[in-house]
Amino acid sequence: MKGRTIVLDHIGDTEAAALLVDGVLDDLLVDSDAPRPGTIYRAIADRPVKGQGGMFLRTPDGAAFLRQIKGLSPGQPLLVQVTGYAEPGKAIPVTQKLLFKSRYVIVTPGAPGLNVSRSIRDEDRRDSLLEIAHAEMDANSMGLILRSSCVDAYADEIAEDIRGMADLAHSVMGDVSGDAETLTEGDAPHLYAWREWQAEDVHRAPDGFADLGVLDQMEALREPLVPLSGGAALYIEPTRALVAVDVNTGGDTSPAAALKANLACASALPRQLRLRGLGGQITLDLAPMAKKDRRAFESALRAAFRADPTETALVGWTPLGHFELQRKRDRIPLEACLR
Repeated sequence: MKGRTIVLDHIGDTEAAALLVDGVLDDLLVDSDAPRPGTIYRAIADRPVKGQGGMFLRTPDGAAFLRQIKGLSPGQPLLVQVTGYAEPGKAIPVTQKLLFKSRYVIVTPGAPGLNVSRSIRDEDRRDSLLEIAHAEMDANSMGLILRSSCVDAYADEIAEDIRGMADLAHSVMGDVSGDAETLTEGDAPHLYAWREWQAEDVHRAPDGFADLGVLDQMEALREPLVPLSGGAALYIEPTRALVAVDVNTGGDTSPAAALKANLACASALPRQLRLRGLGGQITLDLAPMAKKDRRAFESALRAAFRADPTETALVGWTPLGHFELQRKRDRIPLEACLR
């Protein structure tokens, strides 16, 4: 199978979506009962947390936690948006910086201005997109970002998307008064796939996961072992505190074995974390290599994560020679979804 294919299916009764690139699983979303990122609440400020600069909020789905609470007092209603999934036993992470995101545009209340994705480099195309944006957002105080998917889209589709998102944003932003309430739901896997993934083929037939080999590749993700080129391997093992990644050179005993294994780890890691739904603190126990090779590894790791949609901070080296990452929890761990 060549090219990019989106597969929309279910695992039991749970909605799921997969992205295949040349037949290899590149992205995977499985729904859950937890509030999805992008959900917008009218929440009620509950109690501040001294020393953390945050406040617990009351929402229809339980407690949420908000940072940067200057001017907020208990009992005050406010609009917040879910930014990721909560760890077990912890509050839902939320922000007051709301985004209304669709396939072609992002409407940004509180951040005025019309902007075009930097990945669209053709100046004529950028100018034509800004003309559409000005025509649809004239006299609108909210901001707008035209996404990279606009590059080949029809003008009327983009204009319709702008109107729909702007109308939704106006409706939600004006609904501040009242008790705690869910105002919009985050996107389920099928809608997220339509919004975020680009592919030549969309497979909607029942049993698509089984027919196209998605289930077999998902089963492999339940194992910690990830084979790498040259006989090397990495092991990805989530713990309660962090995700541990161990890199082994295998049977290669050449002087360059460690660097080759670590570079292969850098290339494979974003996809593996994405498919497994892992985030939070990630510690890499790399194959022992000379300090002079660290810069090459960092460059490879930075390039690999640049194309990954999940926000990931490359924190740096520890005194023991481990490398640490901090990754946004924007997905439920796959193992929890398949129980």
